[in-house]
Amino acid sequence: QVRLVESGGGLVQAGGSLRLSCAASGSIFGFNDMGWFRQAPGKQRELVATITRGGSTNYEDSVKGRFAISRDNAKNTVYLQMNGLRPEDTAVYYCKADSGVGFPSWGQGVQVTVSS
Repeated sequence: QVRLVESGGGLVQAGGSLRLSCAASGSIFGFNDMGWFRQAPGKQRELVATITRGGSTNYEDSVKGRFAISRDNAKNTVYLQMNGLRPEDTAVYYCKADSGVGFPSWGQGVQVTVSS
């Protein structure tokens, strides 16, 4: 039973920063790809950033240079450092992790709200 627990969301003014954490558990051999997705009201869920077991990263264009994804494989934890936040970053952010067995797992989501 894979479980993902997210934390670090909240309300911040434009230009501010937040750091999201996602602690994963339940995989004997750890996790392969992990990442963050987000869904704003009235919009589809979209990729924010992903990171492989080896540390290769991929970012959605609008967050490049502002967000940084990282992971600690020993702790099975993935992070998303968000700097220079904009109102359009407002969304529910979801953690995703692939254990290599079955379907990828999703967290419950954490709200990030950026005010003007």
